[in-house]
Amino acid sequence: MLGWALTFFIVAIVAGILGFGGIAGAAAGIAKIIFMIFVVLLVISLLANALRGKTPKL
Repeated sequence: MLGWALTFFIVAIVAGILGFGGIAGAAAGIAKIIFMIFVVLLVISLLANALRGKTPKL
């Protein structure tokens, strides 16, 4: 999921450089939403593992 957010961010940068403001804004918005979903799922995962008492395997 973080890879998708990074992809949309790069698309936004390239579109912005080339002058496509609408596409750049839309891609940046999508990247922001996907990144926030990633952060929320990461926090939920860390809390679930902490509450279960499992240590991460290395």
